[in-house]
Amino acid sequence: MPSPILVALDTTSTPEAVALCERLAGLVGGVKLGLEFFNANGPEGVRAVCETGQPLFLDLKFHDIPNTVAGAMRAVAPLRPAIVNVHASGGLAMMKAAREAAEEAADAAGAPMPMVIAVTVLTSLDDADLAAVGQRNPAAAQAVRLAELAQEAKLDGVVCSPKEILAIRKACGQAFKLIVPGIRPLWSAAGDQKRFSSPASALEDGADYLVIGRPITAAPDPAEAARRIAEEIGGA
Repeated sequence: MPSPILVALDTTSTPEAVALCERLAGLVGGVKLGLEFFNANGPEGVRAVCETGQPLFLDLKFHDIPNTVAGAMRAVAPLRPAIVNVHASGGLAMMKAAREAAEEAADAAGAPMPMVIAVTVLTSLDDADLAAVGQRNPAAAQAVRLAELAQEAKLDGVVCSPKEILAIRKACGQAFKLIVPGIRPLWSAAGDQKRFSSPASALEDGADYLVIGRPITAAPDPAEAARRIAEEIGGA
């Protein structure tokens, strides 16, 4: 992926997602599809997006018993996502099962092995939200703990907020991939993100990929918004 920008296509419309992919060709490093798109369109919708040539982050956040998550991985690996994820809070055994199943399924389908990454703490949550569900550790400490568990499971990296980049990079090293949502350009509103940062700041701290949605997709000209963000981070 030549650009660190992954565009979150928060839509249930396959034609709209495909059109956005085509408009953003050459301007971003890939796109992200999540649960709302997958539930509305299933594998066929994912295939239509992949046919545009955009690398795909399939953001389904699997979280279940190890056997079920392994089965889910076997189902999606043939779709050839570049990245697929699970919830780190599902535990070590679940993450190991996910990685092994992705490797086996990709090999069987003749597809490239996707990066398997784990979600640490959702960027919509802060310390008070975690306390409300019985998690006493602050978000930053919880994110580091889960990142270390994901690394033990031999996953490729994690999804974390910009606020945890430095701590996770220190704990897990330079090769561990950090995919960072909660990114808002200096000229954009924060929206529903509670732990967010600018693109340039996140990259300076050590992010590998930046997940950016509405600042691009809701802009009057998404391609121009993508170019503006590339300029902000010094890309071209």
